[in-house]
Amino acid sequence: VSGNGHLLIDMHSGRVLAESNADARLDPASLTKIMTAYAVLREISEGNIQLQDQVLVSEKAWRTPGSRMFIEVDKRVSVEELLEGMIIQSGNDASVALAEHVAGSEETFANLMNEHAQRLGMTNTHFVNASGMPHENHYTTARDIAKISQATIVEYPEFYKWYAIKEYTFNDITQKNRNS
Repeated sequence: VSGNGHLLIDMHSGRVLAESNADARLDPASLTKIMTAYAVLREISEGNIQLQDQVLVSEKAWRTPGSRMFIEVDKRVSVEELLEGMIIQSGNDASVALAEHVAGSEETFANLMNEHAQRLGMTNTHFVNASGMPHENHYTTARDIAKISQATIVEYPEFYKWYAIKEYTFNDITQKNRNS
C-alpha cells in the first residue's frame, strides 16, 4: 500500500486486517471532506439545515484553490448539490460554501468538526479548515480517519452511497469522481 500510513478494519467485527503507521500524524488533505460531510449530514439529521436549502456562494468559497465543482460567486446552490460536488468531485469550493452555510465561517465550522472528532474518539486529529488545504495545525491519523469513516457508514448509509457515484455534472461541467 502506498502512503505514509494506512489501516484496514473489518467494520462488523472491528478486527484490524492490515495497518502501517496507523497512529502517525499525517496531513489529511481531501480526506478532511469525510468529516466535513459528516458534520453537514449531522446538521441535516438534527433539523438545522435541509438538503433543499439554498446556499449563497461567497467570494471566499468561489476563490478556494484546488479541486472545484465550479460554483459561482453570489449564486445560490442547494445543500444537496454542494454535498454531491464535495463528496463525488472533492470540490474545495463546495466545502467552504457548506462550512459557511452551517456555521457562518469556515473557522467556526472547523471548531464544529473538532467537536465531532472529540466525540468520536479521534484523539490525534485537529482541523482548521473544511477542505483539507495544508496547514501545520491540520492533521489526523489513519486510525482516526477510520473512526469518522465508520461513523459515516453507520449513521448515514443513505448518503454513504454517494461516495460510489462515478461522475458529477454541475454548471454543465461533468467531472469524474476523484476516488477511483
